[in-house]
Amino acid sequence: MELLRTVVLSEFQWWLFVSGMLVVCMSSTARGEDRYYDFVLKETNFTKLCSSKSMLTVNDSFPGPVINVRKGDTAFVNVHNHGNYGVTLHWHGVKQPRNPWSDGPNYITQCKIPPGTNFTYKVIFSDEEGTVWWHAHSDWTQSSVHGAIVILPAEGTTYPFPQPDAEEIIVLASWYTGHVNEMLHEDLSVGSDLPRANAYVINGQPGSFHNCCSAETNYKLIVDYGKTYLLRIINAAVNSELFFAIANHNVTVVGMDGKYLKPLSTSFLAISPGQTMNVLFTADQPLGHYYMAVRQYVTVGFPDVYNITTSIIEYTGNYTPPASPVFPDNLPSYYDIVPANDFLSRLRSLASKEHPVNVPLNITTHMFIETSQKEIACPNASCQSMDGNRISSALNNFTFQNPYMDILLAYYRNISGIYSADFPNKPRVFFNFTGYNLTTANYTTPAIATKVKMLDYNETVEIVFQGTNTLDGSVNHPMHLHGYSFYVIGSGLGNFNNETDPQSYNLVDPPELNTIRVPKRGWVTVRFQASNPGVWLWHCHLTKHLTWGMKTAFIVKGGGTPETSILDPPPYMPRCEKSFVNYIQEFDDHSGENKNKLSGV
Repeated sequence: MELLRTVVLSEFQWWLFVSGMLVVCMSSTARGEDRYYDFVLKETNFTKLCSSKSMLTVNDSFPGPVINVRKGDTAFVNVHNHGNYGVTLHWHGVKQPRNPWSDGPNYITQCKIPPGTNFTYKVIFSDEEGTVWWHAHSDWTQSSVHGAIVILPAEGTTYPFPQPDAEEIIVLASWYTGHVNEMLHEDLSVGSDLPRANAYVINGQPGSFHNCCSAETNYKLIVDYGKTYLLRIINAAVNSELFFAIANHNVTVVGMDGKYLKPLSTSFLAISPGQTMNVLFTADQPLGHYYMAVRQYVTVGFPDVYNITTSIIEYTGNYTPPASPVFPDNLPSYYDIVPANDFLSRLRSLASKEHPVNVPLNITTHMFIETSQKEIACPNASCQSMDGNRISSALNNFTFQNPYMDILLAYYRNISGIYSADFPNKPRVFFNFTGYNLTTANYTTPAIATKVKMLDYNETVEIVFQGTNTLDGSVNHPMHLHGYSFYVIGSGLGNFNNETDPQSYNLVDPPELNTIRVPKRGWVTVRFQASNPGVWLWHCHLTKHLTWGMKTAFIVKGGGTPETSILDPPPYMPRCEKSFVNYIQEFDDHSGENKNKLSGV
C-alpha cells in the first residue's frame, strides 16, 4: 500500500516523525509490513434530514477512511487535530500487543490530542483477521469520527471459505441533527437523559423513510446475478443495537470481531454497538432492486428512531426497474428479543487446525460482575431525570470516576493516588438480580471510585456478567474489552446458577469475540488468558452507559522479561491540560454524612 499523506509536512517535521517511530519500532520485533496514514480531523458541513450542520470528521469523510492491512502488519496513523476540541482514537478489536500507549481511551491510556497538535498512533496487528474498526474514544465524538479496518489474510494464505467475487464495507451509524457533544454536556449539566439519535445511516445515508429523503439518500450496492459478495458490517451506532436484513436474501455469517466463525446461514443479523461481522450473500433472486434495512433493537423503553434506515441492492441486467425496491419482511421488530438471543447462541468458532481454539481450562481468577442502572441523588430533587435524581451505571455497584491523569502513565511511573487496585471480584451483596421492584437505595445507590483490577501475567480469567433489573431498567449491555479477545462459553436468562449453568458451557468451539452483549435479565460467561501486559479498559459499548460510569480497567502486569513487558512509551504523549469535567452533587446519606456524587463523560 502506498504511503497516504493528505497534508503536506515539512522535511524537518517528517524527519522528526520517522525518527520517533524508529525509536518505538526498535522496542519490538517487526512483523509484516509497515503502513502509514495521515488522519486530518476538522469540521465538515453536511445536510441531512432537512437541516445542515458542521461536525468533526477525518479527511472530510463520513464514515472516515478505511485502513487496509494484512494480518501481522503495523500501521502508523498520524492524527492531526484541526478541530475545536480534544480527541482520542481507539483501534477497536486490535489487541496492540504490549502497546497500550496507542490504545486510545481518554483518561485510561492517554489524554486528548489538543486542537492544533498531532499524535502518531502505532497500531500493531497480531492474530486479528477479518474486519475491525477505529473510532474516537472521547466525549461522543465517535458519532462522526469512525471507520473500518480491513485485515486481509497474511501473504500466502487465504479465507477459510470460497473466495467472494467482491467485497463491500457497510458501516451502520447514528445521525444527530444537532451538535452531539454540546447536547451531551448540556444534558449532563442538568442531570437529564442523554442525547438520542435522530436517524441511523448506512455508509452515511439515512435511506428512503426519513424527512427530506429520496432514492438519492440511499447508499447503493450494484450486484451481478449469481455472484457472491462479502459484506464487512460494522455497528458504529453510539447507543443502539440494530437488526439488519436484506429483502428476500439470506446471508451467511463467516466472521465476527476479527475472528472466523463456522458458517451460519440466517435471514437477519442482530448486531450490538462495537461488533463487526463478515457475511456472505449471493445475488440469486430475480433481477430487481432490494432494500438492505436496519431497525433499532430495543430491550427497554422506546426506540430512539422509529423510521427504518435503508440502502439499495441493485441488480445489473436488462429489466424494467421497479417503482420501489422490495422491502424485507424478514427484518425483526423492535422488541424481538427471542430471535436476537437465539442468533447469539448459534455462533461457533471454526476450531480448525488453521484456526484453533484455546479456551483456558484451569481458571486462576473467577469474577462475577453485575451490571446495573443506578441513580445519584441531586439536592432537592433538582435534576431532570429519575424523579429528580441523576442516572448512573455501575459494575459491582461501582460507578467509575475518571481521574485527572491517565491511569497508564500513573501505573508506568508508579504515581500513587490516581486509582486503587481493589475492584472486587464479586458484588458486596447478592440478591435476586433479575427481580422486580429493585428500587430502594440499597440496590440503586452506587459508590463512586476509580477502581481497577490487577492481574498477574498469564492469569486465566473467567468472568460471569450478570444483568440486573434495578430501577426496572434491565437492558442488554454490549461489554467490550480492550487489548484482548475472549471466548464466550455460555449465556442464559435469569440469575446465574453456579452449580447447573456451567454444565452447559461450550469449551469446544465457542466464539472468540471482543464485544459481547449481556442479555436483558440474563448472564454471559467469558474466559481469556491475561498474556498482554498493559492497562486495558472494560466498558459497556452503549456510550451513554460508558458516560454514566459502567467501566473499569484491567492492569495486567509484565511477565518479568523484556518480551513480556509493556513497550516503552513513545517520544510524545498528549498531556492532560485540565481535569475531566465532573458534574458533582452534594447530598447527605442515611447517616447524615456528606457525600459527593458525580456523573460525566
